[in-house]
Amino acid sequence: MKSAKPALLIVDDDPLITDTLHFVLSDDFDVFVAESRQQVKSVLTQLDEAPPLALIDLGLPPTQHKPDEGFALITDLLNHSKKTRILVLSGQNDEANARHARALGAIDFIAKPAEPEQIKRALQSALRFEQEVASAPRPETADDSSGIIGTSFAVDRLRNQIKLYADAPFPVLIEGESGSGKELVAKSLHQWAKRGGKPYLALNCAAISPSLVEPTLFGYAKGAFTGATQAHSGYFEDARDGTLFLDEIGELPLELQAKLLRVLENGEFQRVGETSSRFSNARIVTATNRDLRKEVREGRFRGDLYHRLSVFSVHVPPLRDQPEDKLALLEHFRKQFSGEAGVPAFTFAPEAQRLWEDYHFPGNVRELRNIVIRLTTKYAGRTVSARELEDEFDLDVVSPGSIPMPSDANALQEYAKFHLRGVHSFNLDQVMKQWEKSYVEAALGMTHGNLSQAAKILGVNRTTLYSRMQTYQSD
Repeated sequence: MKSAKPALLIVDDDPLITDTLHFVLSDDFDVFVAESRQQVKSVLTQLDEAPPLALIDLGLPPTQHKPDEGFALITDLLNHSKKTRILVLSGQNDEANARHARALGAIDFIAKPAEPEQIKRALQSALRFEQEVASAPRPETADDSSGIIGTSFAVDRLRNQIKLYADAPFPVLIEGESGSGKELVAKSLHQWAKRGGKPYLALNCAAISPSLVEPTLFGYAKGAFTGATQAHSGYFEDARDGTLFLDEIGELPLELQAKLLRVLENGEFQRVGETSSRFSNARIVTATNRDLRKEVREGRFRGDLYHRLSVFSVHVPPLRDQPEDKLALLEHFRKQFSGEAGVPAFTFAPEAQRLWEDYHFPGNVRELRNIVIRLTTKYAGRTVSARELEDEFDLDVVSPGSIPMPSDANALQEYAKFHLRGVHSFNLDQVMKQWEKSYVEAALGMTHGNLSQAAKILGVNRTTLYSRMQTYQSD
């Protein structure tokens, strides 16, 4: 029987903390506890639906003194359900960690030690905002492509590809960085197709234990394994003539890739524990943020499966490649969330608007959306200053492509040969200094001359950067 209380997932490897929070919060929440990312996957498979709230530590096993596992868990939880509101409770509370956690999708960061009542208020506030958003009428979108916002060439091309491929029965592989909107593209492919009225099912291959992927996809017979007390259909069967979206397909175990290939070839599959064949006519759409061609070369992904999945390929551009869409997305989400929360919208001071336009959004549209939610909550009806906006940005992370880097070492070598050919006098130190100066100037431009932030982007100390800038002036 489903609990009347909202579910809360607490992830921390300190039993004193989890026991205390479980005792304090269990009157208001249905509390589930895990101490690692791996345990979280097991807990999620036991729940009928994703928990609306999660309270997580960053320092988790096996690297308790680093925030990496906690950052990865934020991504895992949002891959499992975009509706889970994540709050970070951590002793690794420097501002860089807080910003990066928010960029990945966390809505709040609470530094340890914190009073249980403070934590309870933060959880209740997050839940209240989510309930208000869920109960509010959804605004109509102005464009005709299922909520894909933007006017850039990259977004127009994406819309055209969706319309072109929507009715084809062949698989589509959607590639793009985390947070760029791959799931929205998958839903649009389904909605624009003639099968749009048929079922649409989505499974994240990274958010489920490898041992459960096969019975989840193909179903199982009664008694097929411990706990299988009755027969159950799988995603392929339930999708019928609709669409089955497999997110993070690069995480699918090799042994299951062969079984997926067989379904793609003739629609045939078997429930776990059965010998009779069943058939599915579902259209398969997959997505990944990995380079599957590289995965094939390195033996982690089957080449024949890759070619089956990528009959059509769609690339979702990162937000940094569509700078003109940052303001369109801002206006869309600002109007949406202020309307849903019933509060006046915030505005930007001129300096803040310029900062918004220049920011590279390493977390892509997901990060932009979460920033708008936080600004709506904190500055409703107010003018946001550049300093207030800067506090929401993850300026310690350089996204791929924010500073141009040679993508091919061989191409760089060929350029060097071309440059050296016929040169009678060449000064390597001078060339290296010019390259260094170009990167310094690029970093300073990105941060509007803020020396501390530029030093973080370049991976050097502030004093080191200042000293190198002095040498440029003296040359």
